[in-house]
Amino acid sequence: MGWRFEGNSPIYLQIIEKLETGIAAGTYAPGQKMPSVRDLALEAGVNPNTVQRAFAELERDGLLHSQRTSGRFVTEDRQKLSALRVSLGRKYIGELFERLTGLGLSQEEILLACEAYAKEERNS
Repeated sequence: MGWRFEGNSPIYLQIIEKLETGIAAGTYAPGQKMPSVRDLALEAGVNPNTVQRAFAELERDGLLHSQRTSGRFVTEDRQKLSALRVSLGRKYIGELFERLTGLGLSQEEILLACEAYAKEERNS
């Protein structure tokens, strides 16, 4: 997993977003053990406290859970995982619409473009 951080958002929030995306996409499968704080911090090139903060937030959100002495694991709650995918999908669609309306496209034009794109992808 490549790590690149931008200056416009705290690093722990960027780590949360990357891990949420990985969980939603199945990169981190339900029930899978997560890398240790130290290992992930080393991989990402950040302070372990930053990763610990991200993990704590993901635990509060119910996406990770700790097992004493065994580490942290991805939730197996299918409803929670489905809700995460829907939430991220809505966020990405919102960002797409914001960018395209910034180019001057109407919502109708954006919807038509999305339909055309989906049709092309199905046929390829």
